[in-house]
Amino acid sequence: MFGHLTLKKASITLPEQSCALLGNDSPQFVFLTTKTNRVLVMTTRLLLFLVLFSSSSLLRIQAQTDTLRLLFAGDIMGHAMQIKSAEVSPGVYDYRPCFRYISPTLEKADLVLGNLELTLPGPPPYSGYPMFRSPDALGAALREAGFDVLVTANNHSNDARGRGVVSTIETLRRLGFQQTGTFKNQRERDLFYPLMIYRNGFKLALLNYTYGTNGIPTDPPTIVNMLDTALMAADLAEARARKPHFIIAFVHWGTEYQTEENASQRQLAHFLIRQGADLIVGAHPHVVQPIKVETVVLPDGSKRSAVVAYSLGNFISNQQKIGTDGGILFGVELLHREGVPRAEVGRYGYVPVWRYVHRNTQGKTTFFVLPAAKEVPSDLAMPQEAIDAMKRFLERMRVHLQGVEEWNW
Repeated sequence: MFGHLTLKKASITLPEQSCALLGNDSPQFVFLTTKTNRVLVMTTRLLLFLVLFSSSSLLRIQAQTDTLRLLFAGDIMGHAMQIKSAEVSPGVYDYRPCFRYISPTLEKADLVLGNLELTLPGPPPYSGYPMFRSPDALGAALREAGFDVLVTANNHSNDARGRGVVSTIETLRRLGFQQTGTFKNQRERDLFYPLMIYRNGFKLALLNYTYGTNGIPTDPPTIVNMLDTALMAADLAEARARKPHFIIAFVHWGTEYQTEENASQRQLAHFLIRQGADLIVGAHPHVVQPIKVETVVLPDGSKRSAVVAYSLGNFISNQQKIGTDGGILFGVELLHREGVPRAEVGRYGYVPVWRYVHRNTQGKTTFFVLPAAKEVPSDLAMPQEAIDAMKRFLERMRVHLQGVEEWNW
């Protein structure tokens, strides 16, 4: 006959006559032989060590999977009415109220990126469409709201010509942003591109390109990154060589006001994935386009996939066409396990945002970016007509992005 000693999930079997329990609830044993006692103690200690080591190892492995939460915003526009709305006294501008209701959402992310589709030329004159030139106060308000990185390669990069390119870059740096897509000269591009972002133990490479600049030439020595496959292949090779955990391409492409991506966008997305892009975020159409997982076949026959958010729509603007009154914040959670060279997408989703133009009793307007799925702020006297319009936008987004997780941020 044999007795059975169990220690958590490990067990050993002993001769029944070699031990006697002092009590049913006691873990102690009386051992009848010295030799058996020594063997049992050594075995028990070994099993206890293995159990504790396994448990602590599991906890340590779990703790070593780091998470980085990214949030991408769409087109940040600066129409004439927005400039006028932000003027609080002659020559003094304050855009901070625009983002007061969306800032808590932005603060939940570890890194917030957006497409700055305008220039910051410094002194006036300022203007909206078709030559977007906004006061520096807009950049300051975006920084205070929670933005960390702004991409500047888009069809309005040259709206203030070469001096505007330089001024925009210098202003964003002064305000504490990381920026890419346009450059003061070739030397700076060589030094700072791809843009390497270090955050919470993650190393990211960010690339940014545009299809064009509305026919406005780029004044030397400034540079605006164009959607050129040879250039992008070389840049992505450089990005891979720097061994980041993750590579992101933020591209200005597509057809304005079209809610579906076109064949050229899909073709370019596949090209970028083949060249090493792990995530692709799109801008320019001013309306939301689908979020899809695109898969390509590599030359060796293996497959490679990446999430593509074809267009995030407008973050803030004064555009009036259907669908341009809002957009989405595109959220991505990156996971990185210690000892693994690359990060991966854990989950992704969207937060719908809507532009509301408030007019007070004196006729003064204020542009607000609102989280469309949240309750209307109690301190915002929003008329029912506007509330209904926001709800209609929200429902259109939910139908349009069916199958993609909506984040309750």
